[in-house]
Amino acid sequence: MSARYDGLAEWYDDIIGSGAAANFPDLADILGPGDGLCLDLGCGTGRYLELIRSTGRTVVGLDRSDDQLRLARHRDPAPLLRGDGTALPFAGEVFGTVTALWVSTDLDDFAGVLKEAARVLRPGGMLLFYGVHPCFNGPHIENREDGALIIHPTYRRTGWHPRSPWWPSGGLRDRLGMNQLPLPDLLNAFIGAGLGLDRVYEPREQPIPGILAIRSHRL
Repeated sequence: MSARYDGLAEWYDDIIGSGAAANFPDLADILGPGDGLCLDLGCGTGRYLELIRSTGRTVVGLDRSDDQLRLARHRDPAPLLRGDGTALPFAGEVFGTVTALWVSTDLDDFAGVLKEAARVLRPGGMLLFYGVHPCFNGPHIENREDGALIIHPTYRRTGWHPRSPWWPSGGLRDRLGMNQLPLPDLLNAFIGAGLGLDRVYEPREQPIPGILAIRSHRL
């Protein structure tokens, strides 16, 4: 079965370009300096590989989409593998760090992926989640012209949403859909995976905290 982003890699890479770069300072600060192996889980087109490497870590990328990996291989020299996040092709306790950037809205089983990520982490190793804030982005959010947000009851409707009446026509989510994971479900996925929460961030809180970052460690 093909990955959702196959056939859309160039289009996707183009629309996320400037937005990805804007996240670099926050990510570098939250990651902090490090060493050893880091798995960038769901690396996509490789936009964050060099940023991770700049912290001192040796980065390895994994994604399910051959199409996205094709662009990542042109962008960065890191080892890149195609694989399923719920069945990672690595032995246990290999990585000192795992990054999961912008993946929660694209995964059918976020909790299962975190369990696999915890398995390949060394005891005490860091897992950094950085991505969509489920309270302020998703199929439940209607953006008003005055900058206000209307939160509809679909916030509680978990699972895959192929469409939402409030998504811009032809945009990323309108074309691909997304998985809605309310905040308690997202946080409980970390607890269920045996990960301890070190700190939770809402980078760039104005005008709304649209990004959520969670730094955790394997217990």
